[in-house]
Amino acid sequence: MSKILAINAGSSSLKWRLIEMPTEKVIAKGSAERIGQKLGKIKVVANGEKTERESPVPTHHDAVEMLLKMLTESKIINDFSEITGVGHRVVAGGEIFHQSTLIDERVLTQIESLAEYAPLHNPAEAEGIRAFMAALPGVPEVAVFDTSFHQTLPAVNYLYSIPYDYYKQFGARKYGAHGTSYRYVSQRAAELVDQPLADLKMIVAHLGNGVSLDAIKDGQSYNTSMGFTPLAGVTMGTRSGDIDASLVAFLEEKLDLSVEQMTDILNTKSGLLGLSGISSDMRDLLAKETTNERAKIAMDIFIDRIVQYIGAYTAQLNGLDTLVFTAGIGENEAPIRSRVCRSLGYLDVEIDENLNKAARGTEQLISTPQSKVKVLVVPTDEELMIARDVVELGKIK
Repeated sequence: MSKILAINAGSSSLKWRLIEMPTEKVIAKGSAERIGQKLGKIKVVANGEKTERESPVPTHHDAVEMLLKMLTESKIINDFSEITGVGHRVVAGGEIFHQSTLIDERVLTQIESLAEYAPLHNPAEAEGIRAFMAALPGVPEVAVFDTSFHQTLPAVNYLYSIPYDYYKQFGARKYGAHGTSYRYVSQRAAELVDQPLADLKMIVAHLGNGVSLDAIKDGQSYNTSMGFTPLAGVTMGTRSGDIDASLVAFLEEKLDLSVEQMTDILNTKSGLLGLSGISSDMRDLLAKETTNERAKIAMDIFIDRIVQYIGAYTAQLNGLDTLVFTAGIGENEAPIRSRVCRSLGYLDVEIDENLNKAARGTEQLISTPQSKVKVLVVPTDEELMIARDVVELGKIK
């Protein structure tokens, strides 16, 4: 048996899971939140018990040291030598990384060099990697890239209609996101319908605070809704999704805003939050949609954009036989799944509402036997995908 740490570092957080392999049993999980703020929060869940404490966490390096200390203090492990591998989610792999890879100093430098593609994430992830390499010398460290799953996109789907030199000089192209989630969910969905993934025309809807859709053809990512950054695509919790670039310039002039300020608005003050004026959380909007017109229109737009992308991707795939919902909203909000599927009658999509309501955070086929498209709910598990990659690349037994 081996114990693998799966690390998901954000700009101000570090989430982790300790997984026993090959049983794939979760031994413990936790997080460090509000990194860099005056007071951070540390959480650990193990043996059915949850421990929380508040403490300053100045940097991601400090978060790593606290995590490792808590693992031994809580007797989750007796010694660091029990950790046989560490896997790191890395947001941007650019065109350098087409798959997960073992980390050495050269790879780490390349991850840092891609910071301009994910300025809030890659630097924090690199800092965490350095901290683990220092604390656990000789232990295999693996980078698992959000973008690598989408390196199979054909040029017709990843190029923008701008001067081609911008792509060659600056890497200006679609990279997508949520790749680790798509890789896990698509494989698991194929197992659940008992068909080879390569034989399926599949669309996966990753519906959380960040939202994207992916068209999967021949077992590979064929098109995806997020673009050069995660800002593109459908309406999200706080992100605008697709928007006319000229409107951005128009608003910058009218509001006397810098590019940075306008980009911040599009990323953090738009989407469901900007439309509703209430919340970026779908649960809040569902509770108010019958009494608040802006909550209702925000939800209608959210559904409409998802349906538009499903229609476009079905056309690109020349048909659809499997539709999968995943992530926070996709896994837990039956009303959203129902509304999306009701808009897909032209594809002969039909779901069983009783099964749909029962499918809350669980694997479930929710379509009827008569439906020409199999519709599933598959909870994502990025950490397990990371652990599997660590075992494979680190040759861990």
